Amino acid sequence: MDGRLITLSPQGAYLVSSIILDMIKDEALDAIGGPTLGADPITGALAALSYINGQPVKTFIVRKQAKEHGTQQQVEGPELKRGSRVILIDDVATSGKAILEAKQALDKIGVIADRAIVIVDRNQGAVTNLAKVGIKLQSIFKIADFGL
Repeated sequence: MDGRLITLSPQGAYLVSSIILDMIKDEALDAIGGPTLGADPITGALAALSYINGQPVKTFIVRKQAKEHGTQQQVEGPELKRGSRVILIDDVATSGKAILEAKQALDKIGVIADRAIVIVDRNQGAVTNLAKVGIKLQSIFKIADFGL
């Protein structure tokens, strides 16, 4: 399952971002974002749709490693201050490794991430692995929803 086939289509980007915005509507959070490359199209769609809806949400992207030039940041986007609360997003979750690595990058700058949302949970350990580091994983779909 390649989530980018969904999130890089106009309809898919709109639907996924609409669902996620509905899932977080009552949350007190400072931003939403996640690991590159799976979260990239979702964060762009979330930023645009939240603005259009009159409730703009800041977004960010977490690189696999800090840039070696320029700003040398690992977390890209509007500045996240120490103590900020964010929600992590990704297209799919298998073991949860990408979300875990994004959390570790956020931990380094004092940003709190205790929830993650993905389009599809492949049911291969992500829920358990992320719970061990204090992240509650929610998914729009489970892989079984597709008969897989």
